[in-house]
Amino acid sequence: MSGSAAGMPSGMTTASAIAREHHWFTEPTEPAKKSYVAWLLIAQLVFFIALLGPAIVGIGIKIQSLVAAGVIPENGATGAAAILGGVGALFATIANVVFGRVSDRTTSRWGRRRIWIVLGTVIMTVAFLIMALAPSLLVATIGWAFAQLGANMTLAPFIATIADQVPKFQRGTITAALGIAQNVGILGGTYVAQFFVNDLVIMFVAPSVLAIVAMVVFAIVLPDQVLPTKPPRASLRDWWETFWVSPVQHPDYALAWWSRFLITFASFGFTAFRYFYLLNHVGVAEPDIPAVISTSVLIYTVGLVVVSIIAGRLSDRLGRRKVFVWASTVMFAAGTVGLIFVQDITAFYVLEAFLGIAYGMYVGVDLALVVDVLPNPDDSGKDLGVFNIANALPQTFAPLIGGLIVYIGSENGNNYGLWFSICGVLALIGAVVIFPIKSVK
Repeated sequence: MSGSAAGMPSGMTTASAIAREHHWFTEPTEPAKKSYVAWLLIAQLVFFIALLGPAIVGIGIKIQSLVAAGVIPENGATGAAAILGGVGALFATIANVVFGRVSDRTTSRWGRRRIWIVLGTVIMTVAFLIMALAPSLLVATIGWAFAQLGANMTLAPFIATIADQVPKFQRGTITAALGIAQNVGILGGTYVAQFFVNDLVIMFVAPSVLAIVAMVVFAIVLPDQVLPTKPPRASLRDWWETFWVSPVQHPDYALAWWSRFLITFASFGFTAFRYFYLLNHVGVAEPDIPAVISTSVLIYTVGLVVVSIIAGRLSDRLGRRKVFVWASTVMFAAGTVGLIFVQDITAFYVLEAFLGIAYGMYVGVDLALVVDVLPNPDDSGKDLGVFNIANALPQTFAPLIGGLIVYIGSENGNNYGLWFSICGVLALIGAVVIFPIKSVK
């Protein structure tokens, strides 16, 4: 990213060209402060309990409450969930990229990241209250959209602090712990939502209030960077480029982006259809499916937690990232194809453990690899926001494409063999694209 604006007339350099000439910050070389690391993990855990409880359980319960009130017809619940989820995903994707860039350019004396981390959590909490009390699908959708906007206003600068504060030799360990906190938060959010299933306001709002407290404390202990001077005013083209990192100029970043996109696609290619896979392919009785899913997620998470700790520490000790990422992605591809051959619940649990181990190795190292290949320390928030698109897009496209293949692509509407084969091949390609990355061992 360094270099001059060669060939441009004097006085006509753009903001992006000027930004390439200046590097206000360098990569950290000292170990991250223990207080920062501790509250990074605590805040991540509490935040994901607050966010994922409504996302995984609360949306369905809210829609069912609107059905019971006669606001949504009984046969319209699935369509309502698709509308609400799709709008939320759009707001999440845009907000993550935009507020990553905004935090990079923030000149507050309080630092680049603090204000957005706290403000986003407050907006998310208010939006959850609107959603919990919403009398219609329209208001609930608006609430969820602003909840996603606030959540990603927080997450983009929150994750960018890793690039700001954590040196390379420590990133594997810390990002592995962060992945554990996120996945334990997912479990916690599910249980909290189930416990307060009859009180939507408490379910949606109470954990989010705790998230505000956690993020305020994190913001206080965060040794946030302060821009030494005001950046040049961004042009319309600069803001458009907020959603873009050149794959030609930064091929390692592009390859890492595609690897994340492909494994996420494969992962959501399964989770989006897990309920009906268990019902139609494995033959689980419908009343037993929720319990089977809860047990399988628990098994998956235990495997993920144990392996991610080991992988993150080994990656830091060996100074290597690629071998862990491509090996875990190959394992995940194999596990995805293995779903085709599952015939009973026991085999399903065993395979979930295998997938958890594979994804745990991936989670333990991948974010560290991504931070290692970021093009410019000054733009880490923006670049991590662009990278998050590789997480968001598959969550939208995998269910749509999978629905066509699984339900339309066969006479009995149960074409999981073809679909999981496609997902496995895509994950395998995600492993292959890691090999050409040159800037990381």
